[in-house]
Amino acid sequence: MPEEIDVIVVGAGAAGLFAAIHAARGATEPDARPTPRVIALDGAKVIGAKILVAGGGRCNVTHHAVDEKAYAGSSSNAIRNVLRRYSVQDTIAFFADHGVELKREDTGKLFPTTDDARTVLNALLAAARAAQVDIRFPRRVTHITRENSGFSAHGEWGELHAKKLILTTGGLSLPKSGSDGAGYEFARALGHSVTERVHPALVPLILPGTHVLRTLSGLTLDTTLILRSATGKVLKEFTNSLLCTHFGLSGPCALDMSRYWRDAVLDNARAGLFANFILGEREETIDAQLLASRATNSVAFLRERVPERLARALVEHARIEPTTSLRQLTRDQRKALASAVCALPLSIEGDRGFTYAEVTMGGVPLSEVRLDTMESRVCPGLYLAGEILDVDGRIGGFNFQWAWSSGFVAGCGARG
Repeated sequence: MPEEIDVIVVGAGAAGLFAAIHAARGATEPDARPTPRVIALDGAKVIGAKILVAGGGRCNVTHHAVDEKAYAGSSSNAIRNVLRRYSVQDTIAFFADHGVELKREDTGKLFPTTDDARTVLNALLAAARAAQVDIRFPRRVTHITRENSGFSAHGEWGELHAKKLILTTGGLSLPKSGSDGAGYEFARALGHSVTERVHPALVPLILPGTHVLRTLSGLTLDTTLILRSATGKVLKEFTNSLLCTHFGLSGPCALDMSRYWRDAVLDNARAGLFANFILGEREETIDAQLLASRATNSVAFLRERVPERLARALVEHARIEPTTSLRQLTRDQRKALASAVCALPLSIEGDRGFTYAEVTMGGVPLSEVRLDTMESRVCPGLYLAGEILDVDGRIGGFNFQWAWSSGFVAGCGARG
């Protein structure tokens, strides 16, 4: 006979742990009903693997300013409604209550003062123990069935039955952490849809092997990336740190742009990505500066504005002899150099896939859940939270905040 409990949580990552904690916390309230029995199942051998590797092992818990504009996927209004239920200040207070003090860095990111992701994971596990959550791993769930009296979760380990079930299995990013996309199949089997587009997000981008930036591996500088449609319309723009690598582009600027690039090329293969290495300048202003400059040559001119390695690479890309005097440059040469500096075509060939992606774009649409509880509109008693939903945020703690917010709402909803 299957073990009978109140709530099953499938997936014990950030959203799952948070949902389990709040689903089991009813007994802390004065007029609470008996403590719900909550079991969280996870197929990974190590609980919280994504938490432990996040932020270079420091765990970027959240961002000091979070709103729906930092997210893509489902509608902004729906995302805003969930975020408002559990704010950044609520997150800070939760971790403070569990002994984790957060510090704000210049980027707006909030990290534990210990600079150790394990501090964050330990706090979550301690909160789960205090709420009497039973975390079982490795317990891979192979299928979930809907029954008149609730749900059954099955695996080689056996079977659990509960009145309610919270699905927090994540997406497909960082598969070594245990993310394999099984949650999408569970959701479909229980009546939900999954977006047609399910792709890596916050993922490094690959440049052609001959691209000039691939010769600058290790170079980092603030850059503006501009995504344009086939007609030249600006679709998205980010300014942040860009890292040139042996395969292409990484760093916050490239990672933030990756999902928008993917969407654009799926809509129109002729959409293009361009780089501006001198913030705030345009091709016309650089052309004017070239005419007015007293620098001896193109490299000297650019060296005052960008690192020398990049300066020489851009001059070479513009097919200008490095020793040619600025006064000897033709109009076309000036135009070519200004274009290389302010609108360098990137000709992205692809991305590095789910193995290197921090999150997944796509998932179960928010329109299929009740935003005040995260309960399914098509399968009563089922709740969804975290990355399995069609919500993905920018780099900087936004995806963790989505996990805390949606996990909180789902946990409270399942608690009733």
